[in-house]
Amino acid sequence: MNFLVQQRSRWIMSNDCKLPRLAYSIREACEASSLGRTTIYAHIKAGRLKAVRVGARTIIPAHSLHALLGSQEGAVQASE
Repeated sequence: MNFLVQQRSRWIMSNDCKLPRLAYSIREACEASSLGRTTIYAHIKAGRLKAVRVGARTIIPAHSLHALLGSQEGAVQASE
């Protein structure tokens, strides 16, 4: 929920709750998934992970990373 909070002589918007992440940078995707940069780029090249260029940055939509990790989890469970 958003609240207006007065800070000094101006009002600013304050978030009490965290918004869901929409996308990850390559570095953030590596940290969130515990995968290395080379592995992330290999999944992008193979078409298993969607990547979007925004200016000079490469952004990975959160749903794409979640889908990749979900499919990897299914593969691990199937092999056990």
